Amino acid sequence: MTYRHGLIVGKFYPPHAGHHALIEAAARVCERVTVVVAPSSRESIPLPRRLEWLREAHQPHVRFVGVHDDHPIDYADPAVWDLHVAVFRAAAGPEPVDAVFSSEAYGAELARRFHAESVLVDLGRERVPVSGTAIRADPVAHWAHLGPGARAWLARRVVVVGAESTGTTTMARALARHYRTRGGVWAATGWAPEFGRELTERKLAELRRGRPDATVFDVTWDRDDFVTVAVEQAAAEDALARAGSPVVFGDTDAFATTIWEERYLGSTSAKVRELVRDPDLYLLTADAGVPFEDDGLRDGEHLRQWMTGRFRAELAGRGVPWIELTGGYRERLRRAIRAVDDLLAAGWRFTPPLSHSG
Repeated sequence: MTYRHGLIVGKFYPPHAGHHALIEAAARVCERVTVVVAPSSRESIPLPRRLEWLREAHQPHVRFVGVHDDHPIDYADPAVWDLHVAVFRAAAGPEPVDAVFSSEAYGAELARRFHAESVLVDLGRERVPVSGTAIRADPVAHWAHLGPGARAWLARRVVVVGAESTGTTTMARALARHYRTRGGVWAATGWAPEFGRELTERKLAELRRGRPDATVFDVTWDRDDFVTVAVEQAAAEDALARAGSPVVFGDTDAFATTIWEERYLGSTSAKVRELVRDPDLYLLTADAGVPFEDDGLRDGEHLRQWMTGRFRAELAGRGVPWIELTGGYRERLRRAIRAVDDLLAAGWRFTPPLSHSG
């Protein structure tokens, strides 16, 4: 190894391929690397998230330390430099720093203040042509430079909900297919199937091992089942978001699970409610005009209107964007695509980082 202790300082807003290349360059030539993640407290992406994403991507001998730095930015003011360096020193710890690695022009001055060697890596962004500023301006254009954690955090979540046999699965699948056909970054668009249906199949198969004539009406549910459904559904959606495009579709979610729990057990439990998280958009598939298709796993034709009403009432009070899909399949799909296109066109809003005051 060339150096005993290397130091990297940055905002990582958000972490991207250039950051990862910088960290790996330091890790190759240092016994130990300390990465100080030092955003201002006003920024949109929580500091713990950035630390989580960075830690999962790098070797054990790279140490990540998070600290908020709300001092003004002025590279020409020695007193302001002193304020920042005091924050960085406290975060990095007492061990002497041999080298400061950076892809920014200020890296040389930072190294001088740590009495360390300055190692500049890809200063011109030629090997990895990306920056945090560019990503914040247009995440879609730089999606390939984002790691799984950042993708999952930024991906727009669209969830289709509705009563039995109202086309939630058909709609989620069709939307994912529509966006995949755009190609490029969109080719990885995915959808998360309904885990509750999978669990129903498992329960029915288990019953039929002892009772070959068992039907879906013999399947029983308890509170823990609905917790499992909510957890597994969220996990499947998150896995898709980590590997997919800027939008991911879900066939139901934990919120929908609260309605299904009410339908089967008469009420919703606190455990399931605690798992509810807000997507960017809900699409409610109305039951009116949609024939009920009994596939052997459905038992609620008589409850479809009631369930649609419950979804409608709950969504109206959630404060989350939603639209109701009515009419025939093509009309529903066109309206859903328009709503998702509008969501994506709105872009991503990041709180600006502290900027240079000089």
